[in-house]
Amino acid sequence: MKILVVEDEVKTGDYIKQGLSEGGFVVELVRNGLDGHHKAVTGNFELVILDVMLPDIDGWKIMSSLREAGNHTPVLFLTARDSVKDKVKGLELGADDYLVKPFAFAELLARVRSLVRRTIAAPTNILAIADLQLDIPSRIATRAGRTINLTTKEFTLLELMVRRQGEVLPRSLIASQVWDINFDSDTNVIDVAIRRLRAKIDDDFSVKLIQTIRGMGYKISAADNE
Repeated sequence: MKILVVEDEVKTGDYIKQGLSEGGFVVELVRNGLDGHHKAVTGNFELVILDVMLPDIDGWKIMSSLREAGNHTPVLFLTARDSVKDKVKGLELGADDYLVKPFAFAELLARVRSLVRRTIAAPTNILAIADLQLDIPSRIATRAGRTINLTTKEFTLLELMVRRQGEVLPRSLIASQVWDINFDSDTNVIDVAIRRLRAKIDDDFSVKLIQTIRGMGYKISAADNE
């Protein structure tokens, strides 16, 4: 289980990272709003623990940006902002929980585990990355509100990539997961399918999501092409 912690207080951030790591979680810690926003948007995390008062971009703006982009990763605000008004604001922006500093680590750990369990138990009906959304039950893909017509295989391929966004997927894995075949290096079916999918979801948009990683495979990410 991967957790992103966005916390600019060095001691607090290190304390949280160490405690959650000892609790069995994989923790990535960033110390400013810009890096936190980038990681939250482009990474693949089960939970984001977010401070409000951050350098560069505050937690309110990061939270708002995530939900406006269709990113439904659970977010727990961990902040010294303790007024009822602040708590209401955080929850109305789309946060899943709100814990005030100073805090007992046992309570933080309990809330983290509760949110993670809720995420695992909840059916994933909508997948999203940037302005691309997949409605899994209806098998409908939209980008920036525009419906994209995909074949059954194209939708399955896109679903695989979005579920594992940020990961480089080898051609062999794509072949086995989407076509249920063993990969043949002389076959270009994967490359052709990616090219057709890219034409449908990327060509008409400024932000390109599907990336080719030479010699390795493909990935989908909202980060700038490298």
